[in-house]
Amino acid sequence: MTTLIHAKNDIQVPRSTLVDLFFDAVERHRGLVALQGMLTETTLSDILYEDVLVVVKQVVAALEGRGILRGERVAIMSENRPEWALADYGCLCAGVLDVPIYATLTPAQVAYLLRDSGARLVFVSTGEQMEKALEAIAESGVGIEVVVFDPPPTLPKGVVSWQAFLDSGKARADAWSDDDFRQAASRAQPDDVATLLYTSGTTGDPKGVMLTHNNVASNVRASAIAFDISAEDNTVSFLPLSHILQRMVDYLFFWLGCTIAYPRSIKTLIDDLKVIRPTIVVSVPRIYEKIYNGVMNAHGLKKVLIGWAVRVADQAAELRLAGKEPRGLLGLQYAIADKLVFSKVKRAVGGRLRFFVSGGGPLAPALNRFFYSIGLTILEGYGLTETSPVTNVNTMDDFRIGTVGKPVPSTEIRIADDGEILVRGPQVMKGYYNNPDATAACIDAEGWFATGDIGELDAEAFLTITDRKKDLIVTAGGKNVAPQPIENLLKTHPLVEQAIMIGDRRRYCVMLVVPAFDPLETWARGAGIQWTSREELVADSRVVDHVQNEAMGMLGHLASFETPKKFALLPEELTEENGFLTPSLKVKRRVVDERFADLIDSLYAEPAAETTY
Repeated sequence: MTTLIHAKNDIQVPRSTLVDLFFDAVERHRGLVALQGMLTETTLSDILYEDVLVVVKQVVAALEGRGILRGERVAIMSENRPEWALADYGCLCAGVLDVPIYATLTPAQVAYLLRDSGARLVFVSTGEQMEKALEAIAESGVGIEVVVFDPPPTLPKGVVSWQAFLDSGKARADAWSDDDFRQAASRAQPDDVATLLYTSGTTGDPKGVMLTHNNVASNVRASAIAFDISAEDNTVSFLPLSHILQRMVDYLFFWLGCTIAYPRSIKTLIDDLKVIRPTIVVSVPRIYEKIYNGVMNAHGLKKVLIGWAVRVADQAAELRLAGKEPRGLLGLQYAIADKLVFSKVKRAVGGRLRFFVSGGGPLAPALNRFFYSIGLTILEGYGLTETSPVTNVNTMDDFRIGTVGKPVPSTEIRIADDGEILVRGPQVMKGYYNNPDATAACIDAEGWFATGDIGELDAEAFLTITDRKKDLIVTAGGKNVAPQPIENLLKTHPLVEQAIMIGDRRRYCVMLVVPAFDPLETWARGAGIQWTSREELVADSRVVDHVQNEAMGMLGHLASFETPKKFALLPEELTEENGFLTPSLKVKRRVVDERFADLIDSLYAEPAAETTY
């Protein structure tokens, strides 16, 4: 297959602002439900488009009443909820740059962001987040007002409730006609900075990414061309709104009239999906991995049934990917497999899903094929915070498993001589806040943004991501190893929950594995192994050997230098809470290296035995 070095989508999207999209949506979708919050485990509260406009007016008036001027900054530190979107739209219409802050950050990290951005006010979700904000404000040494969505009974000095904040702008908002308000808000220009997002790097201070109105609005318009979405659809917003992926697609859904519901929390997501019953869901690979592991983690006769159903589905997928449909015996078998197995998976995500969208990291092709085979299509895409975020995406018409799709409208992709993916288009950021050197290092004079990812373009302009440039392993022998495809393949094994490959500047590669404990413990009991804790279980050489032998059976196609020579098992899942994952659920490899340094060193203490894998 011929390899291209350049691909371009010539469909042009018009320049605009997020304010334009907001008012267009309110005008076209009056009477429809825009946002939903969960009142209880089984009931949702509806906020109509016209209700959103009323609250946004009050937010703008309250900001103006506090002397927060166009171009100044306001922070939002909250889990996903309707108030997040209402505060955000208020900032956009006021011309105030909002600074999203992950609700999981520490007070010291929050203090840096508040200080660096020059925020005048911070919206927070709960009393817990309020206390964190107050600690961060004290550390930053700057006077900043705090507005709490769900206030505690007693509020400290410098803190007001969300309702009191809105009430302070009510009189001014009521006096504004819709036309006058729209005219005032429409002072926003396409090249004005709309938001300042700080990247969640694992080393050094985070950089503030300046995204303009047109950066994000153009991505909304491009995505609207790529996806078939209408006011008949509904979705669930659970990826952090502090990350540009969920935020951009929420702008998209709002603009197209698709109702956006917010779950009670990420922990209740699976239960809440049954109530919300979304038709479209945007997620990151980690969520799909968890769903897959939940399906495959079966025992006894159920495991046999699922194994048979998956094999039938894969045969059906082979036909469908070739443009055919399973008929005859295979068609009958697929119908039975769907009724007995796959329908339960579909009901678990609400029973009405039309398609998933995946971004924020590489999705294992085997995982994507599994979901496709059972009737749940995942449209994988690609992008970065600096590209607002989407540059490429698969669509229902242009779909190829193992790739992140073709460029979205108005976007060019080029592959540099060293394999790095370069992007040019209206979604490329204005630059890094107060950091012109960092901006110049990644955006050249012709507007090409260097992504830091390695990839390939095929003859039909489908892009495949090989790995992060900085994550590439260079062994002591000078061999380059891309760890993510190998890790993603292992994560489809029933015994593997997470996998992290190590080997940079080492003699050979090794693999750290978080096992799927339910099936592992079932095997261990059957093998007569006794343990009192998971730490003891994963340290047992018989257990390690079993997982290694099982996993290595999937890696026979690898070159010798790519093949991990030793395995070690970790006793707990790597999560955001224990500091191993970023808020977008990517592994912090440097943190893994640091915290497991002794374990990793022990894998290199003695030479690896030659294997026949």
